[in-house]
Amino acid sequence: MTTLQRLGSALRQRQRWLLIALLALLHLALVADPGTSFGLLCWLVDVGLFILWQPFIYAERTVDFGGLTVIALVLGCGIAWYGWWLLIIWVILLAALVGGRVMFVDHRPTRIFYLIAFAYLLAALLLWLVPKVVANAAPVGPSLNREFAWGMPAFLCVMTLLPLSRDSDRPGGAMVDLFYSLLIFLLIAVLVLGSLAFMVLRQSGYLEALLNTLMLMAMLLLLIGWTWNTRPGFTGIDVFFSRYLLTIGLPFEKWLHRLTTLAGGEANPERFLAQALDEMLALPWVDGGSWVAGASGGSFGSESRFRQEFPGHPLHLTLHTRHKLSPALVWHFHLLAQLANEHYVAKLRARELQQVSYLRAIHETGARLTHDVKNLLQSLNNLCYLAQTLEGRADERLDLLQRQLPQITQRLQQTLGKLQKPQAEVGGRLPAEMWWKIQQRRYADSAVVFAVTNFDPEALVPTALFDSVIDNLLQNALLKRRSEEGLQVRVALAPDASLLSVCDTGSAVSEEVLAHLLRTPVTSESGLGIGLYHAARQAEGCGYDLSLTSNRPGEVCFALRRHAGTATAVAG
Repeated sequence: MTTLQRLGSALRQRQRWLLIALLALLHLALVADPGTSFGLLCWLVDVGLFILWQPFIYAERTVDFGGLTVIALVLGCGIAWYGWWLLIIWVILLAALVGGRVMFVDHRPTRIFYLIAFAYLLAALLLWLVPKVVANAAPVGPSLNREFAWGMPAFLCVMTLLPLSRDSDRPGGAMVDLFYSLLIFLLIAVLVLGSLAFMVLRQSGYLEALLNTLMLMAMLLLLIGWTWNTRPGFTGIDVFFSRYLLTIGLPFEKWLHRLTTLAGGEANPERFLAQALDEMLALPWVDGGSWVAGASGGSFGSESRFRQEFPGHPLHLTLHTRHKLSPALVWHFHLLAQLANEHYVAKLRARELQQVSYLRAIHETGARLTHDVKNLLQSLNNLCYLAQTLEGRADERLDLLQRQLPQITQRLQQTLGKLQKPQAEVGGRLPAEMWWKIQQRRYADSAVVFAVTNFDPEALVPTALFDSVIDNLLQNALLKRRSEEGLQVRVALAPDASLLSVCDTGSAVSEEVLAHLLRTPVTSESGLGIGLYHAARQAEGCGYDLSLTSNRPGEVCFALRRHAGTATAVAG
């Protein structure tokens, strides 16, 4: 590495000294006469320092033949046209870039550092360069050449004393806002050209023309600032400006409309994403692209020289464009990729929710049938136990089988019907008096007391619902009776079959179980803990309400009550 390369690398690592050296060489070029070789040499070195300082292209990047040709062409044009006007354009360019950096600086000493550099460039332009150009056309006023030549280096000395933040003193640590830089460039150009216009049109001196231009620009900026913000009764121009920036490229609106249409018509997430991204080919900048979302992926259109990636989760989109995208278009495409990603995630969640709902339906149907089969198995065990205890009494055994087996057969048929059509209510309706007698025969050998009731001849009961509810309630009560001696179970049915109640004289339901009873499956030592939960859901579907009406020691009552709106349907 040569000494020049080491010096350039050292300056690159210290942005403070790089900018100070750039301004110092510029000062020498300004003080020297443009017709001398020394001034031209200082300007050429200043261009080299600018290449190290500029934030657009990495200084460590290897320059190819095309880039070297462009640099040589720019330097050749600069050498051919070197003079006061070239230096004016050069200083305006530097002032615009330095001013654009100030907008990104929060550290106060660093901000002051760049403001001093901006002030030096502005002073060099207004106090040195422009008077040199207009000296022969109009009176300039008192000359400040000596003060500028010997006083302005003090600005550079102050810059060496200010402590810069670590981030801004590193290569690329300070960004440049191109919008503000362009705005500053135009303002300075208007200031210079406006001063010249005043001098030519009104035949005024340079200082008077400069002050008139500054006052006119200040009034214009004040007017823009006053009309910028929105106030009651007045829509600020910032609304129109923001609307313009946010609606760059109207084809985006058509793609968003198409995206909404596809979101409502396509349920499959992968097909929706492929169709939505394929619609991007209608945008004038897009030639093609590829996407990856989880285990899925695809491509659309064709590849091109320019590509831009938009990473996301789970969608990772890569677009191939006809031209290099500007920052505004990159922002717009990033927004479009996020919208497509959000719709894709929403459809994934909808599919997962559908699968969960399907699995839940299968689980509830299987659990309900399992509980019915468990009740049937308990009935068969009780029947076998009673048949074995009736030794030598064939007539009683036969009578028992005649009473119980048809009921068990009917309940098996109902269970099979539920398995074939889980959503259909099977079992039909029976007159309340007939159903009541059937239950009395089923539990004739159990410690269950059935109340005597004079039923309405037209009263009907939904067999499947009432069988399921009374089986669950009586089985739970009889299981409780095994651990609590002397427990009595009472069953009552209203004459119009609108209310079925099952009460026992055992202990009350615990608070822990009561919090979830009939709402969710509960922990059970003797079963799955879902019998009453499914019975309550079945009652809701049939227009009934299953509830715990009393819960105190010695009186625990469950009631199946018919809703008022279903009375006619049941009775009819």
